[in-house]
Amino acid sequence: MMRRPLPTGSGLLSCQICGLINRQQISAAHSAKRPSVTLDAGRRLARLPQACTPPSIQSRFFSTSPSRLKAQRSPVVQSQNGLPRFAKSPASSTTQQNQQNQQQIQPAEVADLAAAVDRVTETFVAQQGIPSEHMTLTALQACTHAAGKLQLDTSHSPLGPPQIQRPQRPQRSQNQSLNILGLDPDNRKGGDSSEVKATPQQQDSDLADKISGAAYTIISHPTVVITPQVLQKYIALQARLGKPESLPHVLELFASKPTPTLVSGSIRYTDRNPNSAKNAIEPQIAEAALDAAIAARNMDAAIGVVESTYGSRAFKYAKALSKALFPATLAGGAPIAIYLGASQLAKIQEAWNPEIFTNVAFAGIMCYYVCTGTIGLVALATANDQMKRVTWGEGIPLWERWLREEERAAYDKIACSFGFASDLRAGEEEGLEFGLLREFILCRGMILDKVDLMPGMN
Repeated sequence: MMRRPLPTGSGLLSCQICGLINRQQISAAHSAKRPSVTLDAGRRLARLPQACTPPSIQSRFFSTSPSRLKAQRSPVVQSQNGLPRFAKSPASSTTQQNQQNQQQIQPAEVADLAAAVDRVTETFVAQQGIPSEHMTLTALQACTHAAGKLQLDTSHSPLGPPQIQRPQRPQRSQNQSLNILGLDPDNRKGGDSSEVKATPQQQDSDLADKISGAAYTIISHPTVVITPQVLQKYIALQARLGKPESLPHVLELFASKPTPTLVSGSIRYTDRNPNSAKNAIEPQIAEAALDAAIAARNMDAAIGVVESTYGSRAFKYAKALSKALFPATLAGGAPIAIYLGASQLAKIQEAWNPEIFTNVAFAGIMCYYVCTGTIGLVALATANDQMKRVTWGEGIPLWERWLREEERAAYDKIACSFGFASDLRAGEEEGLEFGLLREFILCRGMILDKVDLMPGMN
């Protein structure tokens, strides 16, 4: 809202944009020789110093609205210690610094944790007989407790599990570099260069490697029986440490590791069939292992997990038995039910011969049943709405597409995680690693970034 011009002699000018401006400042900018400001004809007023300006006029010089004036006149709220209300007090900053220092593990604590992990591993391996599932879970829980003491970093994977901070290369001073090259500026011989100390990130990384190796030693021990609960605990531990390199091999051990049995005081091992349906990895465990490999940005481990879980014969047999056996049984028994129904219909009609009517009714109902069922199966096997970047190649049978759908979805998840996030840049990835992924998917009967199904190409 614009202000009305003030009457002559008030000592103020009206500004069309900012409000009121002091005439003394305008006069001083144009002419520094004018000693006073004219209010009326024949009257002069001495110039007021800056410190003697009335508070009311001073506030009007820098305000254009009552709300801003009220905000400027309101005093600053102070706390009890004399600082502004929203200012950070020295005590709070000191407390935050102390908390950050407490999060970092001291070298002595790192040594104690490493010794505890070694002690747990040696005790577990040295025991006689076949350890129970509870004993194995207890040993893995001790490793998990030690992993919980590490300083973790989740900045680069917000959707994934916490990862260990990567160790930074220690910076060497100029004198140390010259001593290594034999160019001592002071003509001194070596011996006074101090040894580079390990950073907290390096200590955490070394301890993470030790914990990961101890867990692998425990679960791969010949007398340990890998149950789904033990496998799930191991995957969670490696996901917390960010070490998924051993997951593919451990998943293979779950299906192929010989079963120990105690016979007459000695342990005998029985071979297992890795292609048996009872040795298949459960889908939720396979998904957890794949998420751990993707969160650690390890493409080799992710592909190995898919091959050991969704790509195994045991998983396909288990899926066929659990999801296709009952529908196939119903489909096989349908013709018998249809024939019995047609024979019953023949008894309630008098126009046709019962045998002829039974055959005609059976043929008609079977034709409808077979045609409708075939269309439903084709629609179910050829649905591609769930496919993002990985699709099936030409010539793959429909039953194989349905049987390997989880495998295709896993490769699709890997491609979306390691590729560009934008759909418009799909297929523009370069590099040896992504090129090998593209070729590997093609060898599995699938196509990565099929042009016909890309946005705008269909």
